[in-house]
Amino acid sequence: MENSIALARFIGPYIILIGVGLLFNRKRISKIMEDFPNNPGLVYVTGLLTFVTGLAIVLLHNLWVADWRVIITLFGWIALLKGAWLVILPSTLNKITKWYTDNPNLVVISWSIMLLLGIFLAIKGFMQ
Repeated sequence: MENSIALARFIGPYIILIGVGLLFNRKRISKIMEDFPNNPGLVYVTGLLTFVTGLAIVLLHNLWVADWRVIITLFGWIALLKGAWLVILPSTLNKITKWYTDNPNLVVISWSIMLLLGIFLAIKGFMQ
């Protein structure tokens, strides 16, 4: 349970920061999303960092339980897979990015959900 609380304290504020930043800077985030796939070095390094973060979470917290802690496990596996995807198949990133830039409300909807998850994890981490 200590790993779960520590990771909730880490992941919750991280997601909150990204979600709030995105919601308050929609035009800037849109520009970043357009530019990101066109920088192979940045995509590669981002993929490596995302993979390592996901791997660390999976190695420390691979708990498949029927409570809130499974969110951390899912976050780890998603990060691990996303990082591997960015390193192995970076050319497919343009299609995904175009989908989001053509439908900016998808970004707001998905990150609003992520923001709620971040708040939930922060509450679980700091209120225990």
